[in-house]
Amino acid sequence: MLRKLSAVVLGGVLVAATLAACGGEGSGTSGGGAAAGKDDGKITMGFSQVGAESGWRTANTKSVQESAKEAGIELKFSDAQQKQENQIKAIRTFISQKVDIIAFSPVVESGWDTVLKEAKDAGIPVILTDRAVDSPDKTLYKTFIGSDFVVEGTKAGEWVKKEFASAAGPVNMVELQGNTGAAPAIDRKEGFASVLGSDAKFKMLASQPGDFTRVKGKEVMEAFLRANKDIDLLYAHNDDMGLGAIEAIEAAGKKPGVDIKIVTVDAVKDGMQALADGKINFIVECSPLLGPQLMELAKKVVAGETVPERVLTEETTFTQEQAKAALPERKY
Repeated sequence: MLRKLSAVVLGGVLVAATLAACGGEGSGTSGGGAAAGKDDGKITMGFSQVGAESGWRTANTKSVQESAKEAGIELKFSDAQQKQENQIKAIRTFISQKVDIIAFSPVVESGWDTVLKEAKDAGIPVILTDRAVDSPDKTLYKTFIGSDFVVEGTKAGEWVKKEFASAAGPVNMVELQGNTGAAPAIDRKEGFASVLGSDAKFKMLASQPGDFTRVKGKEVMEAFLRANKDIDLLYAHNDDMGLGAIEAIEAAGKKPGVDIKIVTVDAVKDGMQALADGKINFIVECSPLLGPQLMELAKKVVAGETVPERVLTEETTFTQEQAKAALPERKY
């Protein structure tokens, strides 16, 4: 799988549009210019977004839309509302419109071979953004740009192991996963478990999908709290679920960040503020600002240039003090 490949880090990725935050639901076209298929030298890109489920995704969308405009690329944008069937329909629409290139962030890993082959047969190259697919046929897309979600989970696990190094145990943990079948959910869980799974001191009491949303994160955390009297740590696959869980923890009369330690992934502004306030203890960054890098890759692919099979974003981690320092300049 792509996520297993060792990757070449191509600089810092400016953060973009699925990192929860970007504007616009439904389908639409941003940017002006000629219609797809006209030989006027202008690139037309069809872009299918997962949805608008989080601040990260919103930021990611905004990054893609703004970067396309700045690059002079005509963007046909479609919001899949977290449904694979919507993405497949959108990709087929892009094919029929004879766009120059297709980019999309897959809702789930599996089930893309047929529609990607249709794009290939039509001579339209595809770029995967943010999330990978599990197809064994690597010729169905030109490149994949995004984070290493396994590494993100590993970083979270390493912090937990260090934080509870002196604890006698057991350390009772609960986990809020992303959407079932989504690459970030699979990989962040795997990376976390690779660090702590073999250590008997760490006990995973419950692990359930929170669908990357604040509302669902709160709902599932409420269930965790009802079923488990003693929870020492929450690992949430994104900030939004962690923020929802904070509401549930506070409603239960407990203090987030103190009674229950919390580690999340993303580093969107709301999450960073909660970290600065001490309600979250540690955040692993996953940058949404992929737009500028995506547009550069698209130009190279359309021009027939060779591009790397895997392009990694460069990301860091944040403690409370680091969050306080970064917040004034945080753009998402």
